[in-house]
Amino acid sequence: MRIAIVSAHTDPLGGADTDGQVAGLAVALAELGHAVTVYTRRTGADQDTPALLAPGAVVEYVPAGPPEPLTKDALPPYMPAFAAWLARRWTLDRPDVAHAHHWMSGTAALNAATWLAVPVVQTFHTLGTVERRWQGTVSDERIAAERDIGRRAIAIIATCTDEVRELAAMGVPTERITVVPYGVDLGRFSPDGPAARPADQDGRPLTAQVLSVGRLIPREGVDTIIEALPRVPEARLIVAGGRPGDAEWLRLRALASASGLAARVRLIGGVGHAEMPALVRSAQVVVSVPWYEPFGMVPVEAMACGIPVVASAVGGHLDTVPGCGILVPPRRPLPLAKALRDLLAHPGLRASLAAAGLRRARSRYGRPWVAARTESVYREAIGERADRLATAEG
Repeated sequence: MRIAIVSAHTDPLGGADTDGQVAGLAVALAELGHAVTVYTRRTGADQDTPALLAPGAVVEYVPAGPPEPLTKDALPPYMPAFAAWLARRWTLDRPDVAHAHHWMSGTAALNAATWLAVPVVQTFHTLGTVERRWQGTVSDERIAAERDIGRRAIAIIATCTDEVRELAAMGVPTERITVVPYGVDLGRFSPDGPAARPADQDGRPLTAQVLSVGRLIPREGVDTIIEALPRVPEARLIVAGGRPGDAEWLRLRALASASGLAARVRLIGGVGHAEMPALVRSAQVVVSVPWYEPFGMVPVEAMACGIPVVASAVGGHLDTVPGCGILVPPRRPLPLAKALRDLLAHPGLRASLAAAGLRRARSRYGRPWVAARTESVYREAIGERADRLATAEG
């Protein structure tokens, strides 16, 4: 199968907006024997030729807008040029299916495929209606575009069941929606391997370590963890993410100090991709309590490492965590504190949840399994497109 993955603003090979899920899916599909091309916007003058992602998978850089990094908000005016380039490219080498990631890619892929009869599968990753509910800074253009994509794409891949409900509320027929979760690299995230154990300010290994990983933005809920800590004696929190000196980093550090927790909260900044599994393995509990979460990779990566999870009962966490961790309401320090006390005080409970999480990660979230599920959606989409064309010609 010739597969076109359209990822307009996220380059699987690196850059400011690297998308590990797009890269992981492309590589896993290539390992199944497919020919995969990822199309992303050119952001450098040296990106004139395709780049190898893995055997069977290449990245092609689309000239749309200036060859320099741009913010996502600056990209919509260049999407017509992106779509026109795709249409010319696909006229010469038509893919069997196109899989668009995020809303701008969906618009471009559908416009490029209009006269070529290429079936387009869409993954939104996050929906504007949900972001507007929690952040309030989503354009009307995006909301309208996502509704249009939902009507026009031949199939929609949702990453969790909560997203299916959101899509249905937008008017997307549920029979065209298939849930396929994100995939975790089980070769990297596993119980086997070294564990990085950061020391406290006095050089002593941290005990009862609680770990939070993610972007340092208010909706990630790190402040809820800090607010819970006074009710979790002896627990020490490591916060990985963000950059020292950024506004949220400073706010969280000030909150820890004001709560008398300066000695028990360490903000260590961003952690490299290669070092993350060892850091996760070092924790006794991984906590992820955002206000909302379209899928949530951190709990799944922790589960794959055999580490129990406490997560907010939102979005994808409702699929991944039950039976393998403890769900708590978002923005509620008291229930979070109770969950942490229970886990840290009962090694047997931690062990049983960790074992259940490991089984689930290996059975449902490995990248080969996710690629096989995605492949089945592609095949159904190709068949559906053929049936529609036959009906139209008849």
